Amino acid sequence: MTFSIIGHCTETGMFGVAISSSSPAVAARCSFARAKIGAVATQNVTDPRLGPRALDLMERGAEPAEALAILKRTTAHMDFRQVLAVGPSGESAIHSGTQVLGNWSEALGPHTAAAGNLLATTDVPQAMVQHFRTSQGHLGARLLGALVAGRDAGGEAGPVHSAGLLVVDEHSWPLVELRIDWSEDCPIRALETAWTIYAPQMTAYVTRALDPGLAPSYGVPGDE
Repeated sequence: MTFSIIGHCTETGMFGVAISSSSPAVAARCSFARAKIGAVATQNVTDPRLGPRALDLMERGAEPAEALAILKRTTAHMDFRQVLAVGPSGESAIHSGTQVLGNWSEALGPHTAAAGNLLATTDVPQAMVQHFRTSQGHLGARLLGALVAGRDAGGEAGPVHSAGLLVVDEHSWPLVELRIDWSEDCPIRALETAWTIYAPQMTAYVTRALDPGLAPSYGVPGDE
């Protein structure tokens, strides 16, 4: 019911996840990233506990493949799960259990990984990884472009209704956390619109958190 991509920017150190699904609020349950540690997507009969657990293991020194192997050994029902992880070394790993739904596929690349289930075609993850590897610019834009590439390669077999983009940078809170929790139209297109509005302002929100006195005007009625 989901296709997703995770990525690491070698220039900035940022990590992120872009995801879409026919299910509502997919990013609320499936997208996880931690500054300087990595990014994880957990999907297909989702267990949201797997994201923080994988990141905890990676924070203690496990590479992504090792973290997923530990989850597989120590966690029930992993046959139903699809989990992606990437860390700062550039290694990426994917676990796809034997009970993953429908037409599923996965693709790995340096500093990125993509996977999906109930797909229209197994080409979707590779199209996402290829776009990510050949694109430039902000990590958020690269991940979102890869999600669009996955949609255009066929996406999910049925219509998608939710999408999300998560990016972490240097701080404990996300630099970007945009979610379209339900749309009867294309949620990925709506996510592109949200990114277009948010991207020019995102550094200002960091400044407001760290030093409000240096923050630019809010640009809203009543703000002088």
